[in-house]
Amino acid sequence: MKYLLFIVLFLVGFSHRTVGQSKAELEERRSKTLSEIAYVDNLLKSTTIKKNESMNAIKIIGNKLILREMVINGMGEEISLITVRINLNTTAINMMERDLINLREDYSRAVVNSYRAKKGSPDIIYILSAKDFNQGYKRLKYLKQVTKFRRKEAETILELKSQIQTTKDKLQGDLFKISDLKSREEQQKELLQREQEKKQSMVKSLTNKEKQLKADLEEKKRIAAKIENEIARIIEEERKRSIKSDNTPEQRLIGENFVENKGKLPWPVEKGIITSRFGVHKHPVLKYLTEDNIGIEITSSGKISARTVFQGEVVKVFAIPGANMTIIVRHGKYLSVYANIVNVRVKPGDKVFTKQVIGEVYSDPSDNDNSILKFMIFETNQKYQDPELWITKN
Repeated sequence: MKYLLFIVLFLVGFSHRTVGQSKAELEERRSKTLSEIAYVDNLLKSTTIKKNESMNAIKIIGNKLILREMVINGMGEEISLITVRINLNTTAINMMERDLINLREDYSRAVVNSYRAKKGSPDIIYILSAKDFNQGYKRLKYLKQVTKFRRKEAETILELKSQIQTTKDKLQGDLFKISDLKSREEQQKELLQREQEKKQSMVKSLTNKEKQLKADLEEKKRIAAKIENEIARIIEEERKRSIKSDNTPEQRLIGENFVENKGKLPWPVEKGIITSRFGVHKHPVLKYLTEDNIGIEITSSGKISARTVFQGEVVKVFAIPGANMTIIVRHGKYLSVYANIVNVRVKPGDKVFTKQVIGEVYSDPSDNDNSILKFMIFETNQKYQDPELWITKN
């Protein structure tokens, strides 16, 4: 029983440390996600109901739904972690209380037996009745050991009582945390439901404007095709140039460093949310249509600067009607592309460093001054890259 109790107490202590660490990580993640939700709210709050019914608004609120679900899932994980600790603490308390009862009973019987023995034959008589000095010394030593054992038993009982109370206090604290988390989880679920209903209402309203949405999608495809064709031409030029002359050692080093930093590159804007992801996706409203994105779109609020994600050289700055300016930066055999830029601050041939401001993202007055940066990454010898895999997790 004591060995089993020791194991349970060890597990309780271990769980308090590990759950404490995991809980702190979950709380930090939740705090960060709630901060992102607050940022998304700022993108939506300043809009009127009429303006809110736009494709970009649907994408923004869709992003918010994902973040809200992350908060709820995180709370569920936290509740599960604390529940494990509660179960271990409950088991430990039950075992310690049973052990305490046994210890008390043993101690009580020992005290009664000792009292009876002393009443009939006091300790001094027990020692003096020895046959010789050696036997008397052994009896004295024995009585001292008995006294020491009883004192230790009494101390063990007091220590066990203290441990039970400490564990009960921790258990009570965990039960309060569970109750608080479940209450906040319910609040988040209610918010999620209202936001889902809001999105459905927006989708329903926009569905009635099918012709306009199709026209907007065709215009978007037209602009994307022009950008894609220009980029393809530049990539071909870069490929031919690299065949005729190898990259300089500096360019090769930059390219190698660029690859080594995959997943750690800074965002091309200081703050924003991804509202359009890489690859083929269903249209947010017209489900029978698809969008094929060669990059990602990052939406920010108000005036915001575009910045390079890594050091390199500007190889092209060009304009496309309806898409403002596009800047292409070379990093060895990789290219990063920044589209929908105004007030450009660089020119072809310029050397740029990481996070250098190269212009401003166009702030659209017809979309509540939201700024949408179209960001792409290409490898000159291969197809398009998913930029989200290259930039750091925001």
